[in-house]
Amino acid sequence: MKPFAYRRADAPDSAVATVGHAGAVFLAGGTNLVDLMKLGVTAPEMLVDVTGLPLRQIEALPDGGMRIGALTTNSDLAADPVLRTRFPAVALALLSGASAQLRNRATVGGNLLQRTRCRYFVDVTKACNKRRLGAGCDARDGEHRDLAIFGTETPGGPAPCVATNPSDLAVALVLLDARVELLTPHGTADMSVHELFRLPGDRPDRDTNLPPGALITAVVLPAAPIARTSTYRKVRDRSSFAFATGSVAAALDVADGTVRDVRLAYGAVAHRPWRAYAAERALRGAPATVDSFERAADEELATARPLRDNGYKVPLMRNLTVGVLRGMTEASW
Repeated sequence: MKPFAYRRADAPDSAVATVGHAGAVFLAGGTNLVDLMKLGVTAPEMLVDVTGLPLRQIEALPDGGMRIGALTTNSDLAADPVLRTRFPAVALALLSGASAQLRNRATVGGNLLQRTRCRYFVDVTKACNKRRLGAGCDARDGEHRDLAIFGTETPGGPAPCVATNPSDLAVALVLLDARVELLTPHGTADMSVHELFRLPGDRPDRDTNLPPGALITAVVLPAAPIARTSTYRKVRDRSSFAFATGSVAAALDVADGTVRDVRLAYGAVAHRPWRAYAAERALRGAPATVDSFERAADEELATARPLRDNGYKVPLMRNLTVGVLRGMTEASW
C-alpha cells in the first residue's frame, strides 16, 4: 500500500473543500475502499474521514417518506421499524448484502458508491478499462459468468466494460424513485438514484454521474403507497456473504385481478441498477396472471445481450421476475 495522508473532517463543507484537491477521497465505513487500496487498485493521496459528521439521522417524514443520513449504517437502517413498514424492499436488500459485521460498518452513502467486484477490475495484472481507461477489457473474452447482460453492446460495437453494479441497496432505491442529497463545491444539489448511476459509454472508468468533489449527505425515499408492498429477492451462489448473480426488487398493486401499478428493478445484470420499464409498461392494466408476468419479463429481456458464458441469466431473471410477482399476487388475495 502506498503512503497516504489522513484528515478527519469536522464539517461537511470543509470535507468537500478538502476533497476538492487532487488525489483526496472520502472515507466512511471503508469496507470497499480499504480493500481496493490493499489490492493496489486505487491509491489516493489523502483520505478524508467523514465518519464524525452529523449525517446519521433516520427521519420519518410526515408525508410518508423518509430521509436517511448518508452515514447511517446498513444495520441501523435495516432494523428501523418505520423503514420496514413503509419500504420493506430496502430493508430486505440491506439484509441480503455482505455479512452482519460488514453491515455494522458499511454506510448508506458508501454502499451506493462501492466499486464493481469484477475480478478483472480488482486484479491489477489484467486489462480493465474501468481501472485504466483505454487498457481494454479482459472480462469480455475471459471469466464473465457473473457479469452484465444489459448494456454490453453500443451502437458503435461492444461496450468497453461489462462489469455489474454490486449494490443490493441501490436496486431497491431505484425501484422506489429515491433521491440523493449532495453537498458540492458549488453548494447543495440533489439527483435521483436512477440518474446517479450510468452505463459505461465512453467513460467506463466512471461508475456514477456524481459531480466532482460531491459528498452524498442523505437519501430521500418519497412517499408511495405501493412501496409498502415492495420486496427484494436475490439469487447467489451461496446463502450468505455473496454478491448476486441476479436480483429483483418489485412493488405491485393489484385490484380485481388487474395490475393497477407495478415497479420492477433488476440487480447484477448491468453496469447500473436496471429499472425494468418495458416490463412495467407491459404489466400495467394487464391481468395479474403468470402469463402476463412471463410476457412482461420477456419484453424486458428482449434487449439483453448476454456474453458467451452468462446467457443463463436470461432465464434466471425471467423465472425470478415471475416468481416474485406470483408470490406477491398470491399474498394479496
